[in-house]
Amino acid sequence: MNEQQERILVLLQKYENGEASPEELQELDIWYASFEQEADFTDGFSAEQERAKRESQLHRFNARLDKELAGEIVQLPKKQVRLWPGFAVAASILLCLSIGFYFYRQKTNTDQVQLTQNQIKPGGNKAILTLANGTKISLTDAINGKVATQSGVVITKTANGQLVYQAAANEDVNATLEYNTVEAPVGGQWQVILPDQSKVWLNALSSITYPTRFTGGERRVKISGEAYFEVAHNKAMPFRVESLGQTVEVLGTHFNVMAYADERLIKTTLLEGSVKISDHGKMELLKPGQQAQVSAANIKVTDDVDLEDVVAWKNGYFKFNENLESIMIKVARWYNVEVVFKYKPDQQLTFSGELPRNKDISALLKIIEFNGDVHFKIEGRRVIVTK
Repeated sequence: MNEQQERILVLLQKYENGEASPEELQELDIWYASFEQEADFTDGFSAEQERAKRESQLHRFNARLDKELAGEIVQLPKKQVRLWPGFAVAASILLCLSIGFYFYRQKTNTDQVQLTQNQIKPGGNKAILTLANGTKISLTDAINGKVATQSGVVITKTANGQLVYQAAANEDVNATLEYNTVEAPVGGQWQVILPDQSKVWLNALSSITYPTRFTGGERRVKISGEAYFEVAHNKAMPFRVESLGQTVEVLGTHFNVMAYADERLIKTTLLEGSVKISDHGKMELLKPGQQAQVSAANIKVTDDVDLEDVVAWKNGYFKFNENLESIMIKVARWYNVEVVFKYKPDQQLTFSGELPRNKDISALLKIIEFNGDVHFKIEGRRVIVTK
C-alpha cells in the first residue's frame, strides 16, 4: 500500500468517525471527485446502469460533504455508526485502492475466515402461485409464457419476474369468482400485475391473495409481510388492502405496507395520492410522505419518514438507520438464514447506510464489521453475532 493509499484510508476512517477537519473533508472531497473518472465497476449491471448508479451515489456523497463543510450537519452521537454512503463506494475503495483486502488480512481472525469460506447467496425472484383449485405452481421453475387460465383470465410469467393477469377475449363475466395467492418465501421476491393492471411488489416472506378478476363495487386483496402497490385509478371501484386486521382504502396511488406478524407495528407509507387507514374502529387519512403506524392500541401518523428507506427493498438495496437487531431481521428474511446473538444487543447503537441486496452475505457482514464493534461467524445457514 503506497503513501497516497494510506492517506486516503486515514481520511475515510476520520470521516466515518466524525473526526475529519474541514480541511480534511475538502481533501477527501477532491479525491472522491477524481475517483469518478476511474473505470466502471460491474456487479451484474450493464456499464450504463453501473455508471448511472455510481453517479447517483457520488451526488449523494458529495452533497453530504458540502453540507458538513457548511456546518449544516451536526455530528452524529457516538452511539450511531455510519456505514459507507453506498456499497459501490465501499467496494470501489476496497477494490481499486487495493487496501480492503490488506485491511482485512491484518485483522483476520477465525470468524472472518469462515465468512469468506461460507458464501450465502442473496435472495432473488422466487415465488409460489396457488390457483383456486389448490394447485401450486413454482414460479421460480416455471417457463416464461402462459402459466394457467382462471375464469377466462390468462396468467403469464415474464422473464423479469412478473406474473401478469390479462382478460382473454372470451372471458366469462358470469363465471364463479376465483382467488389466487402468490407467496414469496424467505429469500424471495416477486411482482404481480393484477387483473385491473395494478402493480404489486412482494418482499421476502410475503404473500398476496386476490380474485382473478375484479367485480362489483370494490377491488379487495389481502396481504401478509410487505408489499408495495401502484394502484390503477378507478373511482367507481375503490382498492382495499387487508393486513392483520388493518384495511387500506385507495382509489389510485402508490404506497407501501409492512405487516409482518413478528413486527411490533404495521406500517403503511404513502408516496403518492391519498389513502384511508382503518383498524378496529379507528381511522386516519394519509398525505404523501406520511406513515401510519398501527398497534393494538391506536394509529399514529408521522411525517418523520425516509421514503427512500421504506422502498429501498423494492429498488434492490438495504437502507438502514436502525439498531443491529432490527437490521439482522431483514438480513435473515432476504438471505434465508437464522441469526443468533451471543450477547444482548444495544438498542441505542444504530447503524446507518446503504448496501445492495444482490451481494453475498459475507460482503454485507464485512461492511458492518468494518464500521462497528461486532463480529459475525457463519455456520451453515446460521449467522452468529458476537462482540
